[in-house]
Amino acid sequence: MTKPGKIKKTNAEWREQLTAEQFAVTRRGATEPPFTGVHYTNRKDGEYRCVCCGALLFSSSDKYDSGSGWPSFTRPADREATATSADRSLGMVRTEAACARCDAHLGHVFPDGPPQETGERWCINSAALDFCSSEGDGDR
Repeated sequence: MTKPGKIKKTNAEWREQLTAEQFAVTRRGATEPPFTGVHYTNRKDGEYRCVCCGALLFSSSDKYDSGSGWPSFTRPADREATATSADRSLGMVRTEAACARCDAHLGHVFPDGPPQETGERWCINSAALDFCSSEGDGDR
């Protein structure tokens, strides 16, 4: 399958498309407060896509309750859909997760996920995600 090319937009174009919170998180690397994101308690079956470009990022089958306050996944739906890099902000080194297609900041990856799975915890901001239900009842 051929992957779509990189998506590049100006900040003005992103601001037109996204809410203020979505822009702050995905384009500026902000973090939504814990336990506030719309997808944190979502238990429906479906797909989580990038709010900026629509790329498939995560599956509900890989979502679990980590107790962290953000939606957590054991793995991306497709490793090539995500990119990781070192984040040295806040006086520590973490692994930043981003959308490979549009460079949207998604959250961070930590090595404290379920050991019976990947051992990874993809801690993702709800504001970076759109949810597409496979239950046929809308997006939430």
